[in-house]
Amino acid sequence: MTAPNRSPSAADDGALRAAFRAAFERELGLATQGTTVDAALRAAAAACRDLLAQRWTRTQAEDAGPDGQRVSRRVHYLSMEFLMGRALGNALAALGLEDELRDQLARLGHSLPDVLERESDAALGNGGLGRLAACFLDAFAEQGLPAFGYGLRYRYGMFAQGIEGGRQIERPDDWMKHGEPWELPRPELRYPVGFGGHVSIGADLRHHWSPAERLVAEGYDFIVPAHHSERVATLRQWQAKAADPIDFNAFCHGDYAAASRHQLAADSLNWVLYPDDSTAAGRALRLKQEAFLVSASLQDLIARHLREGQSLDTLGQRNAIHLNDTHPALAPAELMRLLLDEHQLPWHQAWAITTQAVSYTNHTLMPEALETWPVSLFEELLPRHLGIIYEINHRFLDDVRRRFPHDHSRVARMSLIDEGSDHSERRVRMAALAIVASHKVNGVSALHSELMVQTIFADYAAMWPERFHNVTNGVTPRRWLSQANPGLAGLLDGRIGTAWRKDLGQLAALKPLAADPALGQEFMAVKRANKQRLAARIERELGLAVNVDSLFDVQIKRIHEYKRQLLNLLHVVARYQAILDNPQGPDGKDWVPRTVVIAGKAASAYQAAKLIIRLAHDIAAIINHDPRVAGRLKLVFLPNYSVSLAETILPAADLSEQISTAGTEASGTGNMKFALNGAITIGTWDGANIEMAEAMGVENMFVFGLRTEAVAQLVARGYQPARFERENAQLQRVLNAIDKGLFSPTEPERYRPLIDHLLGIDRYLLLADFADYVATQAQVDALYRQPAAWAERALRNVAGMGWFSADRTIRDYVERVWAVPEGV
Repeated sequence: MTAPNRSPSAADDGALRAAFRAAFERELGLATQGTTVDAALRAAAAACRDLLAQRWTRTQAEDAGPDGQRVSRRVHYLSMEFLMGRALGNALAALGLEDELRDQLARLGHSLPDVLERESDAALGNGGLGRLAACFLDAFAEQGLPAFGYGLRYRYGMFAQGIEGGRQIERPDDWMKHGEPWELPRPELRYPVGFGGHVSIGADLRHHWSPAERLVAEGYDFIVPAHHSERVATLRQWQAKAADPIDFNAFCHGDYAAASRHQLAADSLNWVLYPDDSTAAGRALRLKQEAFLVSASLQDLIARHLREGQSLDTLGQRNAIHLNDTHPALAPAELMRLLLDEHQLPWHQAWAITTQAVSYTNHTLMPEALETWPVSLFEELLPRHLGIIYEINHRFLDDVRRRFPHDHSRVARMSLIDEGSDHSERRVRMAALAIVASHKVNGVSALHSELMVQTIFADYAAMWPERFHNVTNGVTPRRWLSQANPGLAGLLDGRIGTAWRKDLGQLAALKPLAADPALGQEFMAVKRANKQRLAARIERELGLAVNVDSLFDVQIKRIHEYKRQLLNLLHVVARYQAILDNPQGPDGKDWVPRTVVIAGKAASAYQAAKLIIRLAHDIAAIINHDPRVAGRLKLVFLPNYSVSLAETILPAADLSEQISTAGTEASGTGNMKFALNGAITIGTWDGANIEMAEAMGVENMFVFGLRTEAVAQLVARGYQPARFERENAQLQRVLNAIDKGLFSPTEPERYRPLIDHLLGIDRYLLLADFADYVATQAQVDALYRQPAAWAERALRNVAGMGWFSADRTIRDYVERVWAVPEGV
């Protein structure tokens, strides 16, 4: 990696502050509505952006120079989502300008928190995949790694989640309605992207694709700064424009709809992240988005490489192309198209460059989550790419046959084309394409990487065992501790010094101090202040008062059956019923007050997940208004989960729910953020929970449930969920209450589909894990009754999180995946 720039001197710092003041005053002077909070926000963002743009120029000049000293190639990280959150607080921290802006705002009669709160979250992502990509951009800058992130410039994000009558309602997330002061338009970056049409073979015996639809990709840059140097990373987003904006003849004839259809079709590519693919139109739009992303990004990469005076021979040596999951898995086919058709390289040379450059991260063990596309859709939209994929497949399967002669079933399993069965349609397997074209493939936790080569990718791992690696995920401590939890960050500074801010491994110095009663009291005071902040937000937004001295039990993540929010709700109902049965509490002890907080979005077409959200609201409506449990139990669903909301929830959490079925969660990063902020995990032996337990000591985590091997054995024997229900009176009562309409009296059968599924199939083994989950929650209560012991265990969680920094993750990628090939 490139060595980070020197730290600024006092003179540099004074010049920076002066430059910021001048830019801030200039931008504020342009405000037409006076010096409002919104005007101050725009002025501060523009001033920071100008300073970061200067760092961007210097960073690009360094990265374009001779790279004989580089340990890594320039990395091009392709991802359909980057969940960036708000930018002003991060920019101010990186530039060291918080105090300067605070002073400027005080002069105007505004406060810094009020201005920070006015910024919209950048709606460029949805969940863990996008937040991981955002953490990586931060780490690219901090580690001085030459890098670009590539994504799409979504106008309305995924959606803004509203709740009406307990139901999730999707609305456009119009996050750019007041402009986007952080982005830098790059009008000089314009690349053609085509769809449809036909492919012919010319007199030169080369393929010539004539697209029926032609778009132009225009670039917009978002700059991500380092905090301990002047390096920056770049998120380059693509905006689609029609190559021919209007049909002028149609316009002149008054047919304005027809005149604008090209631009409307182009605009739709940037409207929404993950358009609903339950319709043919939605599937076509999503495939076009993916093709648009990879085509524009790879054209940009090649243009930069050539502009720096390099030959195509060295493209794969100097550049790494990384696929964040299967969404950008078209990249190998598009790179081959560009090298073959646009740059006239022979197949063997183009393929050597492609496989040298491309690497792939898998994020799921569920076969149904591995993206596939109908061959017919490829034929319609991407005929040239389909031809290239067929040729890749032909050559690859010849190799498979040589390596495994007469193993016809293996050939069928490994083919890039699923030929279908029972008259189903033929489909292109995108994960297979990514694996075949990559020189390295990695999972994102030790268990995930192990299971990946044992299950979904076993055939490929048998052929190329050296290709598969593990790189455990990490999170950025800049946002998820320094910025989100300044109280805890300050406490750490006072006890172990500030070195942890640059090297998170220094948190280990906290371990021998964890049992200090005075430190524990200080920690719990910081936690209580964070809980008061969250409680105030809950009351402000939902009109619900919660007890800040209760245990804050939190599950925030995408709503999905395998995440098992429903298991959480089953425990809430069981606890509610137990309180009604025995108000004095178990064993004569009073109940530990508990506030259960859930947040997350369900995909718009995912009816089961949306029904779980409605059940959460129906349960809350009963429990939160039942005077018999007042002060003992509350259930809160916070709508429209976002990065900025997480920044309020995470520091306030006492208990972190990480309860996926063992063997289904690839890694998780929310588990790391919670522990970093001093929450104790209740979780299954799954994903990165395992490595976290090993780092902090498994005794400092509440572990429950079947482990991966036991899950597999139970399923193999023939899992009968109804048996678990028959043998557990408490579980019977919980399911009966939901099934008979206790929480939906006006529609008693509302949740019959959920209960029927649990008793009949229960794919994610909620009923098998229920008893152990409830028993482990009792252990949580027992520990929370002992504040000193709770604080000690929470502090040991913090102390064990040093290894889970995104900085370490990126160093692992450089060493295991992106290092310059030997001899270069």
